[in-house]
Amino acid sequence: MFLSRALALLALFSLGNSERLVRFLATDGKEYYGDAILPSGTVDAAKSTSAKVVVGDILGDFKVTNQVKKIKKLLAPLPSERVRTVRMVGLNYVAHINETNSTIPQWPILFYKPWTSLNTPSDPIPVSPGYQNQTNFTSTMDYETELVVVIKKKAFNITDEEALDHVLGFTVGHDVSHRGWQIDRGGLPQPQFSMGKGADGWAPWGPAIVTTDIVPDPQVLNIWTKVNGVTMQNDTTANMIFGVAHLISFFSMGITLLPGDVIFTGTPKGVNLGKENPQWLTDGDVIEVGLENVGTCTNMLQYVN
Repeated sequence: MFLSRALALLALFSLGNSERLVRFLATDGKEYYGDAILPSGTVDAAKSTSAKVVVGDILGDFKVTNQVKKIKKLLAPLPSERVRTVRMVGLNYVAHINETNSTIPQWPILFYKPWTSLNTPSDPIPVSPGYQNQTNFTSTMDYETELVVVIKKKAFNITDEEALDHVLGFTVGHDVSHRGWQIDRGGLPQPQFSMGKGADGWAPWGPAIVTTDIVPDPQVLNIWTKVNGVTMQNDTTANMIFGVAHLISFFSMGITLLPGDVIFTGTPKGVNLGKENPQWLTDGDVIEVGLENVGTCTNMLQYVN
């Protein structure tokens, strides 16, 4: 009896480290956390159709089991109520700063989105009437792909060298932006980021949190955006002005980072803002944002009432 029980425990729990943590609705109708099982030939967790079930708290103690569940739909990596704060970084790639005629900052630029802005890696991005094309203005919807950091351990006033020890892993996110409300109608003398970026569903993220076991260095990853299948952004996180470790350290200087906090780390060049002939996003456009070794979020822009 003892031997059979021991064998059962060995069958349940995986000895390997978790790699690509997903939250998903399974075909049995229940919600689970899991370690995504990648199909052959891809590292995009969005392509996964099954996952090993994770038990415990992914922001604390958890284990990956050998119990496999079929994925019906990938959800946001964390439920919105578990995300304490959504921190955003502006102007963190030199080429993006140049294309928008901005000034290179001496320190990281921080702003926030509400947790209601978080979205799944596949659901539509809702655009309410106040952001749509109207008689007095054209809706200037823009895309911004970003590497996203997920914090696992409380951090306050830590150093750059300590920073990555507080990270659960990395994912990709889309900082949906309306340039009219961000800049043109943002008030003077500076832009007003909240109205232009913080609407409900304007921060798709996922499809998985890839742990630091798999991505030990977040500054060597290709990052891209496609709109209706056409590549609009294609860069590397090596071109960040302020790297991930410094961002975490800098923000912890006087603001406590808590488990579940997420940090969007800025977008590279290639956005519509600054283009001579911008092709602003409109109803029905499909936007894919991707990060090497992590995966893709693919969402359709959808006008709603």
